[in-house]
Amino acid sequence: MSSKKRSGLLQADLVKEALRQSFIKLNPRILFRNPVMFTVEICMFIMLGVCIWIFMGETTQGSLAYNLVILFILLLTLLFANFAEALAEARGKAQAASLRKTREETPAKKIAILGEMFVNEVHIVPSSQLKKGDYFICEKGDIIPTDGEIIEGIATIDESAITGESAPVIREAGGDKSSVTGGTKVLSDKIKVVVTTEPGESFLDKMIALVEGASRQKTPNEIALTILLAGFTLVFVIVCMTLHPFAAYAKTPISIAAYVSLFVCLIPTTIGGLLSAIGISGMDRALRANVIAKSGKAVETAGDVDTLLLDKTGTITIGNRKATHFYPAQGIDEKHFIKCVVLSSFSDDTPEGKSIIELAGVNPSSYGITDAKFIKFTAETRSSGIDFGTTKIRKGAFDAMKKMVVSAGNEFPELSVKDVNRISSNGGTPLVVIENNVVMGVVELQDIIKPGIQERFERLRMMGIKTVMVTGDNPLTAKFIAEKAGVDDYIAEAKPEDKMTYIRKEQASGKLVAMMGDGTNDAPALAQADVGVAMNSGTAAAKEAGNMVDLDNDPTKLIEIVEIGKQLLMTRGTLTTFSIANDVAKYFAIVPALFIMSIPALQAINIMSLHSPQSAILSAVIFNAIIIPMLIPLALRGVTYRPIGASALLRRNLFVYGLGGVVLPFIGIKLIDLIVALFM
Repeated sequence: MSSKKRSGLLQADLVKEALRQSFIKLNPRILFRNPVMFTVEICMFIMLGVCIWIFMGETTQGSLAYNLVILFILLLTLLFANFAEALAEARGKAQAASLRKTREETPAKKIAILGEMFVNEVHIVPSSQLKKGDYFICEKGDIIPTDGEIIEGIATIDESAITGESAPVIREAGGDKSSVTGGTKVLSDKIKVVVTTEPGESFLDKMIALVEGASRQKTPNEIALTILLAGFTLVFVIVCMTLHPFAAYAKTPISIAAYVSLFVCLIPTTIGGLLSAIGISGMDRALRANVIAKSGKAVETAGDVDTLLLDKTGTITIGNRKATHFYPAQGIDEKHFIKCVVLSSFSDDTPEGKSIIELAGVNPSSYGITDAKFIKFTAETRSSGIDFGTTKIRKGAFDAMKKMVVSAGNEFPELSVKDVNRISSNGGTPLVVIENNVVMGVVELQDIIKPGIQERFERLRMMGIKTVMVTGDNPLTAKFIAEKAGVDDYIAEAKPEDKMTYIRKEQASGKLVAMMGDGTNDAPALAQADVGVAMNSGTAAAKEAGNMVDLDNDPTKLIEIVEIGKQLLMTRGTLTTFSIANDVAKYFAIVPALFIMSIPALQAINIMSLHSPQSAILSAVIFNAIIIPMLIPLALRGVTYRPIGASALLRRNLFVYGLGGVVLPFIGIKLIDLIVALFM
């Protein structure tokens, strides 16, 4: 997708398709979804009737040429509005077409199953025949046929077809990096995978459906604004209808073209024409950041988020904590302690576990342990280890290990408590190792805070967003990292239910909460959060629970998502302000032109001193039409967002787009009038 990120707004092939769609969207059944532009189309048909009427001999409605020009400008107004929406959709459809090439029919090495026993028989079948629960294998050079979870093996995988990044990634059975996506390529080794989706419901299928803007649903915010614009339109229908009695009283004949022009210029056609394009391009910007939003609502909600829950490891810190020191308990031989440390990390596939064995410099198999039972780490026990014979070795968090030791009637050594506190106060993570419920010593893990993360949190704080660090570390370590990173709050020794509790507490106080996760244990919290961002490398449960998926697996992407959401909301708000402000200038152009002959006192508000009533009306209608394509790049690219606080942003945008929306039409209409006057 990196190529898509570099692509310009107005590519020739996209413009050609958008132009074609602009005419197709003139169909009233399609345009009916946009009340503002639908009324413009009705006005266009009225003008078509007026032109035919004049052609048949009517003399009170002005010249045929004048009315034809008004008709043509109204048609252009509709085409420009349709072009904005069609261009946004074309960009999404181009991405969908690219994704379809990735989702080509792929041969799959399906494993034949007898009951629950695998037999070494592999059938080559089309990927479309794979169903949820089927098993297949992939070897070096194979394209992964569909989405699944690795249940056996480890492999290097090229995910550039999905993420646009050329660097290969490692996926392995177990843990939170077991998910694979159809269309990616295995570069090394061999893996056995279980299918996690039904045909037509794979991640690529969902991506294709989501990026095709034509089928997207309007967001609640967009629906509300559409209703507001429809209300404005209805008000101006009434205004134009009641204008006729005033004109009759003033003995001022007003042509149908003048009524139509006044109505079209006063209704918010600018934002009406760009509204859909703004919404579609918001999702498009998220996609270009390699984030798949399952709905436009998710992108919008991200812009209103009050609280961000961020995992410490990989987000605030570099991740992949490494063992740096071993501290044997008082009276424990260092070699025996190291043996316990190594054996307890035998089955620990995490980077931390591997770094412990690396620091010890001992091969676990050298101890000759057989018939061992490995205890995997869980969020509930917060420990892992090994059982062999009568020996039970555990390695885990201080409080969990202390509970085991004390429950067995043993004392926790004072020296080890001091080691734990010292490591924690220095920002490290202490792991306590026990053998048969007796403390053997403490392992120190250290992580590094990401450079520049403090500035990013300060940026979020200026947006009015509260940042919360979630970590399994003890409170001392969590406090140290939180203060050093600059987060507002932290959850220490976090379990899945702790995240849920915190999210519900924030939501109960009326706040919107966002969080990111990749594991099955994150799924409940991702589902509960208003914005749940799942890692693409995470488990199928996490991706299903979240309403966004980050293809880059970058935990800090949540910050970028919030900025994209705020940019979407700000773009819609500023262009609405600009559109309504435009109407003020157009009012001062058309109304004096209509009544100035019969009511000379209106000369006082004829600020622009336009050439004639006809040129004034034409100039206003032309400006009303051309401002839409002029704003298309801004609608698609988005208004630049700066984290300067809500009040400062409001003042800035009111000045730039409110005052600018009033001043620009005065200048534009006057310039157009000077040109129009040359032909009249």
